[in-house]
This record gives sequence, structure tokens and C-alpha cells, in this order.
Amino acid sequence: MSYGIGIIGCGLIGQKRSKALGDGRLLACADINEAKAKIVAGSSGAKVFTDWRELLALPEIEIVIIATLHDSLAEITLAAVEASKHILVEKPAARSTAELEPVIIAAEKHGVKVHVGFNHRYHRALLKAKDIVDSGELGELMFIRARYGHGARIGYDREWRANPVLSGGGELIDQGPHLIDLSRWFLGDFTEIQGFAHTYYWDMPVDDNGFMILKTPKQQVAFLHASCTEWKNMFSMEIYGRDGKLDISGLGGSYGVERLTHYKMLPEMGPPETTSWEFPMTDNSWDVEIADFYDDIRLNRLPASGLSDAYAALKIIEQIYKESGYDHCA
Repeated sequence: MSYGIGIIGCGLIGQKRSKALGDGRLLACADINEAKAKIVAGSSGAKVFTDWRELLALPEIEIVIIATLHDSLAEITLAAVEASKHILVEKPAARSTAELEPVIIAAEKHGVKVHVGFNHRYHRALLKAKDIVDSGELGELMFIRARYGHGARIGYDREWRANPVLSGGGELIDQGPHLIDLSRWFLGDFTEIQGFAHTYYWDMPVDDNGFMILKTPKQQVAFLHASCTEWKNMFSMEIYGRDGKLDISGLGGSYGVERLTHYKMLPEMGPPETTSWEFPMTDNSWDVEIADFYDDIRLNRLPASGLSDAYAALKIIEQIYKESGYDHCA
């Protein structure tokens, strides 16, 4: 089955989404910068708009992909829900839980599917890691240690991510949601939250580093650090169970080759049995993610990562911002 697709927000992520539509048919693109919308439309024959409302008015659009700045994610998602469209909205889906609450209520009322783009769940190494965890090979999970960061670039502190009105915060709400979501994916909900956000380097009113210690009711811990003073782009996640450990590194491209290593504890302990996988091929996570969403719609099932997951991540971020003196961000 092929779905009629509209893309709102035709920057880097919108362009990535447009290239991974698979069975979807791109029918319309919208961006306040018409040139960007035309680039995404390409030779597809898709209609081009500078006002996203015109795109939502098209009856042939069945799915809307929303890849705008953070300040308009919730507004456009709510309008798309009320237009009875299915939606893939990029994380964090809103700047705050207060913005997201009416979207959640409306989505339930209208019965549409809303997938939040926690894209990292669909990377090969993380999918393999989830299979291993779910198989029970690691035994009961104890804790996760993860770091995710980049080095930004000259002028980063003057871009939209440095403006709390547009972004809702800094690094904690930019890359932090991925770390929180992946940790919840493996460990479940967190009921104890400790953290600290701070601006160490960049001349901007939002944080450039966020630190988190998140605990489940069983005292399983996620120790997380999101940073845009990493200088060398990096992704690292270690998952520790009573019977072994998974070490995930890289996301491809500037983050390095994607790898997964399974350290399996032996009965006599000592050096573990070690198995490694390397994924040097082109990242296919965007393709796998949208195909999964098509199946959600076709099978009438809840999206794997939905509004409730975005809400849970934002709730954690808001608490840490408040405790760190960034009340204006959340």
C-alpha cells in the first residue's frame, strides 16, 4: 500500500526523510524558505508551499512528516491531528510537556497515529542490542552508561539552537532526548531524576552540557551525558546486565563506524566471551523507521515511539532545567 506524503520543514532532516519514503508518494512540501521546499520536491511533481496550512488542506495527504524548528513542532502536529492526518514528528515533538499535552488529547480523540522520530532506535547496532537484551542473554539489567556529543562549529552560539524561544533549551533538549529515549527503551520508566545542565563554553543562554542520573523503581540507573563541547563527534552506550555487557559505539559518518560488542560473562568469570559486529554500510535507519510507521498505520497498532515517549523525555528535561536555573528554556 502506498501513502500520500507531505513534508513540512525541508531542511537537513526533512531532506533525509524525503529520501527514505520507500512506498510513500511525496505529494507536497512546505517550508518558509520556498527554495528548500523546491529542493525536496525535486522532480517528483510534488506541490510546493510556503504556508504549511495549505499542505494540510490537501485531502490526498495521508501522512505528514514534520521536521521544523522546535517552536512549531507541537502547533503543526496539533493542526495535522485535527486534519485527521497520520504524523511523523521529529523529536523532541515540543518545547515542553505543556505544549505536548493538547496534542496527546487530540490524537486520542481523532484516532490518528503519531510517531515521534526517535530515529536512533532504528540503527542496526541498537536493534541488535535490543534483540540481545530481550532474549535475556544479559540477565537482569543493572545500569546504562551513555554519552552523546558533538563539537558544534564556529557561530553555533548564534544559530537557532542557541535561542531558547526557538529551541526550548540547549544540548539537553537537542541530543539529550535520544539518550533518555534509548535508556527508557531498555530499562523502562524512570521515577527518580537527578541532573545538571550548564553552559561551559558557548556564549549562549542555553546549556551546552547536560548530565543525568535516572533511576527506575528497581534502582536500575542510566548515567547519561549530552554535550556540544565534545570536539570529536561521538556516541557511546554501554548496557550492563548481571550476565554480561553490551558496548555500542558510533552512528556512522562523523560519529564513526557503528559497532556492537557483546561481552558474555563465563561461569568462572575472568575474561569474557566476546562477540563483535560492525556495520560500515550506509545508514538505513531512516528507511527502517518509516517502514515501521507504515506498518503501524496498516496494522492499526501503537507506534513504537510515540507521544508518550516524547512526554516522558520532556518531563525529565524540564525538571533538570528547573533545578539548574534554566526555567526560561522549558
